[in-house]
Amino acid sequence: MQQGTPDTAQHDLWLACVDRLAQDMPEQQFNTWIRPLSARVTDDLTRVTLLVGNRFKMDWIRTQYAARIAGVLSELAENEVTIELALAPREGPARSTPAARTLQEQVLAEAPDVPSPEPANTGNDAKSRLNPALTFATLVEGSANRMARAAAMHVAGSLGQLYNPLFIYGGVGLGKTHLVHAIGNQLLADKPHAKILYIHAEQFVTDVVKSYQRKTFDEFKERYHSLDLLLIDDVQFFANKERTQEEFFNAFEALLAKKSHIVMTSDTYPKGLADIHERLVSRFDSGLTVAIEPPELEMRVAILINKAEVEGTVMPEEVAFFVAKNVRSNVRELEGALRKILAYSRFNQKEISIQLARDALKDLLSIQNRQISVENIQKTVADFYKIKVADMYSKKRPASIARPRQIAMYLAKELTQKSLPEIGELFGGRDHTTVLHAVRKMAAERAQLAELNQQLHVLEQTLKG
Repeated sequence: MQQGTPDTAQHDLWLACVDRLAQDMPEQQFNTWIRPLSARVTDDLTRVTLLVGNRFKMDWIRTQYAARIAGVLSELAENEVTIELALAPREGPARSTPAARTLQEQVLAEAPDVPSPEPANTGNDAKSRLNPALTFATLVEGSANRMARAAAMHVAGSLGQLYNPLFIYGGVGLGKTHLVHAIGNQLLADKPHAKILYIHAEQFVTDVVKSYQRKTFDEFKERYHSLDLLLIDDVQFFANKERTQEEFFNAFEALLAKKSHIVMTSDTYPKGLADIHERLVSRFDSGLTVAIEPPELEMRVAILINKAEVEGTVMPEEVAFFVAKNVRSNVRELEGALRKILAYSRFNQKEISIQLARDALKDLLSIQNRQISVENIQKTVADFYKIKVADMYSKKRPASIARPRQIAMYLAKELTQKSLPEIGELFGGRDHTTVLHAVRKMAAERAQLAELNQQLHVLEQTLKG
């Protein structure tokens, strides 16, 4: 932590940031990367220097966590905070030059950092490290994760049988970690004495290093080879770590031989992994490989409403739609947007509305702000009424499609500079009189139907972003 009196605003800012990250991040990632950091904060709370143990950690924190830390600090300080990274002062002799390295030196070189020796856990007293809040019940299901969720539930209910190993891949913040914790929690509920371990791949690397360093390899094998279920996050982290890959291969083979189950996550599919041994990749790909995609709009709306409910707050559906439409990439960003809205609502003592959401997310929306196009109107209206975008320019005429199409034509005329013939052309080559009819009809009905007026209002607010 920062040097100086512990009752300073600078010290409090860093402590509050660490507390927030501890709540938001998986325990293993937090303990590996955030907990060891020290910080120096300027008196005006605008710049924070993070002191990191080595260059490997510095590069990893810069690429993976720096933006997130800066965002949390800025939110807590209520002003823009920039962060810098610097190496913490180190004591003791310098490392030996990389000549002909011993096996132990090769293994030690793979570790991001090795803390001073402490008693090693054996297989009998190792904890599962599961987060009890991450269950199947708290995971919002949608088409983006339906197959992965079904496979995960099957694994939890029939350990060691089909889908072994289960390999789940997808981008950051899409729910891979939630899913593997859910498997472990379900199995623990059904079989309380099962040996389960959730770890991040980083921790496996560290454990390999410790076992060589302390000559406790028998304990390492006992711990990993005796598990009933191994859940391991981000196996892409094994890249270029020769000894680690060797030991994971051995553990993998031992677990499969005793019909234990292995569930892994990665940011890419097995054959897309770089610098991983081919024999290990083939093992990864030998069971079931499933992807988690970015959540579709309906799923994002459900996630926002559910997570707001967990926070003891009601999120109006039109507000959830507005936020979900503007935050598309992943669940983590949705959660961040929700936290901003809730904090803004509480601080200003105002009810949650589209206007309040717009104010709370103004920085995000200003980045995403773009000129309204007919294509964007078609996509937004199609999402809202749960039809395909292709229906906007198809010849289909059922009311469930024709009405949203007319609404999209009306909004195109109201919110863009396109002429009626131009709009008609973008709706499948329709005549301008068809567009004019739709515009007049929607304008008349809007004045008479409160529900339609409200729907149009939500769509306009969303499109104006």
